[in-house]
Amino acid sequence: MAQPDSAPGTGESPPLSNNPAENATLSGTLLHLWPYIWPGDRIDLKMRVVWSMLLLLVAKLATLSVPFTFKWAIDALTGADTAPVQPSNWPLWLIASPLIMTLSYGAVRVLMAVFTQWRDGLFARVAMHAVRKLAYRTFVHMHELSLRFHLERKTGGLTRVLERGRTGIEVIVRMVILQLIPTIVEVSLLMAVLLWKFDWRYVLVTMITVVIYMYYTYVATEWRIEIRRTMNDSDTEANTKAIDSLLNYETVKYFSAEEREAARYDRSMQRYEQASVKTYTSLAVLNTGQAIIFTAGLTATMLMCAIGVRNGQNTVGDFVMVNAMMIQLYQPLNFMGMVYREIKQAIIDIEKMFNVLSRDPEIKDVPGARPLVVTSGNVRFEDVRFAYEAERPILKGLSFDVPAGKTVAIVGPSGAGKST
Repeated sequence: MAQPDSAPGTGESPPLSNNPAENATLSGTLLHLWPYIWPGDRIDLKMRVVWSMLLLLVAKLATLSVPFTFKWAIDALTGADTAPVQPSNWPLWLIASPLIMTLSYGAVRVLMAVFTQWRDGLFARVAMHAVRKLAYRTFVHMHELSLRFHLERKTGGLTRVLERGRTGIEVIVRMVILQLIPTIVEVSLLMAVLLWKFDWRYVLVTMITVVIYMYYTYVATEWRIEIRRTMNDSDTEANTKAIDSLLNYETVKYFSAEEREAARYDRSMQRYEQASVKTYTSLAVLNTGQAIIFTAGLTATMLMCAIGVRNGQNTVGDFVMVNAMMIQLYQPLNFMGMVYREIKQAIIDIEKMFNVLSRDPEIKDVPGARPLVVTSGNVRFEDVRFAYEAERPILKGLSFDVPAGKTVAIVGPSGAGKST
């Protein structure tokens, strides 16, 4: 039975390393996220992970069976000797007729979609639980840090770290579990089927195609990230100028600076326009290269199968099956550029969150500290020294008493340390 989510403040949070930001890699990030994905005190979440992996495997097996049903339907239509049941055995042939094989093809595709959606639905609670627990821990840790830390950083920047880190966790978990791992499983199963049904040449051609495809995608995506960053910076610059100008509407009117402000905004938008064109152009280059690489691999495998059909080693159904398998492989590979880009950005965002978590609180109780017991209302400062920064001491041996029930006023010039 699934256990209800506990309150965020209950239970111990999984430990992180002393400096998690040092491992700004996918493996290092997953290592630190694993205690949240596989929590020791949540059997229900562990079972969801197990069932999600099982559904992943079943969905991929169903995916690979789709080309087989396609092949059997073609073989049944052509009366090939390799059809699962021969027409001479007419009762069984009726069951395995082209109509039934075609219906099976549709049924398997439906099962593939159903298992995939069930997997995503089961894993959703695991992913969001990890997001919630780590975001909660970061929020609590921010309150544990000293005032010095918060004075060194803008509050808006910290909220962005928390927001982006929370989004980054979800991206990492979903992209790796629901995109990257399924693609690896599908490629591995496809290689095994090609080796079993055909021979090593098909595996070699497919492997070469996948390796070249992935390398090209990596190089092109790295190139596009820089272009995308320039476009985002230009967009931010234009947005900032627009907001500043509108917020200072009266000042702009006083000095008749409408044309000047419009020109400044247009210059930023011009840079954004140029960067946007480069972004779309680079995307076209990426997609074109991917299509050429994959089509070359697809053509090579189909050419080998066509030669086999001519020599009587393969059937027309085999030819169709190879085509269906390769086209099916192309679908997840087509998203690898997006997956890589999203994972890389998520790692950067999570790294910033881990940098906050790696900061040790300056003020913390010593081990075995006893609760404060108040016996009187007197407050005494005796030779108190304090500084936010070592080179700028603020309190230098401050001493005073505040008797119970009395009010004491602290006066002095600006910068004397009254607020401190």
